[in-house]
Amino acid sequence: MAVTGLNLGEGGLPREVLEAVIRKTPFALLVGAKVAHYEPGKVELTVPINDSVKQHHGFVHGAVIGFVADSACAWAAASVAGDVVTSEYKLHLLAPAVGEAILGRGYVVKESSRQVVCRADVFALKNGTERLVGTALATVAKIKV
Repeated sequence: MAVTGLNLGEGGLPREVLEAVIRKTPFALLVGAKVAHYEPGKVELTVPINDSVKQHHGFVHGAVIGFVADSACAWAAASVAGDVVTSEYKLHLLAPAVGEAILGRGYVVKESSRQVVCRADVFALKNGTERLVGTALATVAKIKV
């Protein structure tokens, strides 16, 4: 999904700053989150799948899928709006997540003066293929300091 035609703000965080924030975020470090793609209005992140992120059936835990969806949305918002915090998100878990990694793609849908509406799709990567396992819609608030 392209984000062309949006009036994106000019106060976004550069990739290096976002990655520095991630390095200071304990849960992101715990699950091994990494930025895979970065451009204004679109961010992708990955989380490797290992036993520490699985639930009792061997699937990636829903909380980890939620983290990926939330982070993809928040990081996409930060790419255009600067410092942000999620105010709400709705997550739909669509299929069990198994494979080598989780990929979250976050997109800015609309930016206003106080908030950014974003969406994210979350995929399980297995043997070079993507399987859609979750989708989310989020409202992300701009932080004014």
